[in-house]
Amino acid sequence: MAGRVRVMLSHTTDPWFNLATEDWIFRELDPAAAALFLWRNDPTVVIGKHQNPWIECDIRLMEREGVLLARRQSGGGAVYHDPGNTNFTFLAGSDTYSVDAHFDIVLAALASFGIDGERTKRNDIVVEGRKVSGNAFKHVRDRSFHHGTLLVRADLDRLTRYLNPAKRELVSKGIKSVRSRVANLEEFAPGLDHERLCTAVRDAFCAHHRERPAPEILDETTLRAIPTIREYYEKISHWQWRFGLTPDFRQRLTGTLPWGQVRLEISVHRGMIATVSVDASGPVFAPRGAGAAVEPSRAAAAPAPGAPFPELTNLMQDTLVGIVYGREGIRTWCAALRRRAPDRRREIDDVQSWLEEAL
Repeated sequence: MAGRVRVMLSHTTDPWFNLATEDWIFRELDPAAAALFLWRNDPTVVIGKHQNPWIECDIRLMEREGVLLARRQSGGGAVYHDPGNTNFTFLAGSDTYSVDAHFDIVLAALASFGIDGERTKRNDIVVEGRKVSGNAFKHVRDRSFHHGTLLVRADLDRLTRYLNPAKRELVSKGIKSVRSRVANLEEFAPGLDHERLCTAVRDAFCAHHRERPAPEILDETTLRAIPTIREYYEKISHWQWRFGLTPDFRQRLTGTLPWGQVRLEISVHRGMIATVSVDASGPVFAPRGAGAAVEPSRAAAAPAPGAPFPELTNLMQDTLVGIVYGREGIRTWCAALRRRAPDRRREIDDVQSWLEEAL
């Protein structure tokens, strides 16, 4: 990619295409050049390369509301993107790359709207103590990039709901996000939108480099014609990249089912259940007349004394290994269990309901 200073504007809101385009620019850029890439996404949670999505975000709620998950190639924490969020990427060769200069460009753009932004020690940008921008970085031998978010008029309610999942007894080696109070820039500059902010960042970037190249418009049709972008798009949109790159973690679960209590401890490697330990005790609910409490809705179908069925718990332990972690994997696994133990369909239904809620 020739040209000493370049400005590129994305006209697609597909998060995987934008991340693939960013990677393409990064790999193909002349190390002697400096580039600015401006883009925005459909509703998406973007996690850092070394993060655990099941810790960082509410996967179930996102699936229900059609919100995508993306894993970027840089570190840092989880962020929420939607069309009210402007993303920027500065790319440069190692000799000219300057994080300080990049932050000065963004702060100058904000100042043009009368917004007094401040860079923090965590490389966030805050306004009046509230975070409006998160940033992350990537470095290779001869080039680096710095990308970040700018909350313009994002849906902060959705941001809060997706990035505050229910607490789980889950131990992970992944990097955890640090939650911050956030604000939209529109609050400090009424009427500010994506287009006006992009223009301001572009102006500040060009003033810094003392060149004003014509912006290059990147649309999805053009991008799909570039083989390396298509290949990287397929890679980062695939389950293996988004979930399978999750650092190893362990989870302990306890479920009180109609026929007993089950304690389950699993370890997960590359998004797949790697080891399993199952311990069951009970029965919690015994047949009428047995002197134990009875759950009214299940009394007629209560199992005979001796539950919770050692053969079922043994089967669980033997067959959970290799299953994809998550609700879809549990559904597939339980369907296979029903075929192997048709006389325990009701108990398997209980296990499925419990684990779908717990994972």
